[in-house]
Amino acid sequence: MHAIVIDKPGGPDVLAWREVPDPVPGPDEVLVDVAASAVNRADVLQRQGFYHPPPGASPYPGLECSGVVAAVGSDVEDFKPGDRVCALLAGGGYAERVAVPWQQVMRVPDGVDLVEAAGLPEAACTVWSNVFMIGRLRKGETLLVHGGASGIGTLAVQLAKAFGSRVVVTAGSAEKIARCLELGADEGIDYHDGDFAEKVGADVILDIIGGRYLPENVRALKTGGRLVVIGMQGGSKGELDLGALLTKRASVHGTTLRPRPVDEKGVIVRGVVRNVWPLVDAGAIRPVIHARVPMDQAAEAHRILESGEHIGKILLVG
Repeated sequence: MHAIVIDKPGGPDVLAWREVPDPVPGPDEVLVDVAASAVNRADVLQRQGFYHPPPGASPYPGLECSGVVAAVGSDVEDFKPGDRVCALLAGGGYAERVAVPWQQVMRVPDGVDLVEAAGLPEAACTVWSNVFMIGRLRKGETLLVHGGASGIGTLAVQLAKAFGSRVVVTAGSAEKIARCLELGADEGIDYHDGDFAEKVGADVILDIIGGRYLPENVRALKTGGRLVVIGMQGGSKGELDLGALLTKRASVHGTTLRPRPVDEKGVIVRGVVRNVWPLVDAGAIRPVIHARVPMDQAAEAHRILESGEHIGKILLVG
């Protein structure tokens, strides 16, 4: 088979489409013929040498995929060859085939194109685990989503609205804000326009920026608010006002998804299938696709992501 190989850290041009050995599924794994994968910020960090795969994971980038089951291990009972599936991966999505623990595999929801389904697993699992499992967002509460036009952001807007919450997003252009409003956001804030904490009070904040936004995020929290940090695009360090945090009886959570054990990912995946997939089946949630790029041109897909001009997901099509 072929896969995208990273021989050394660097820019997009270090991504090479090359013949590699076929993966062999273990007893509890599903082998998937990949129809598509999707580009995530973690893939860029891996390419740059800053985010290595967890022990035992595929060395190839790609944290999600969609495709058709080619074979299953001896201990797998829930899937069979020919099933249309998508999967949350620890790596290996930029390839023609990938072996993945069955706990991280999901059947593609009815009515969703097989290729477009590649844009669902990482965003759905990230939003469900962070906004709902950790952030405990409830009906009638306000969710603030930083990077509302990203793949994660566009999914968070749709899911939070489907559960009856008020949604505010930050984004970097009028076009991106307009798209978020079309998806159901109640308010959009251009982050170039100054302090967002003066404009919104949030029960839950989903933050991809990290250190640079920490003081404002705490000020934007309501009493009992929950800040969930999932990225560090604005640095790893920031000033935390403990007095404000204590006064508000608020909390700050930092989480990652990729390094979690299979059993923990399985709990998240089952939560997505139980709570998110019915909304996808009903058409209330759809992956927002910015571009489809041939997988052997992954370098171009990375350039699009790093330009910051995309809205939604960038797919790599096999």
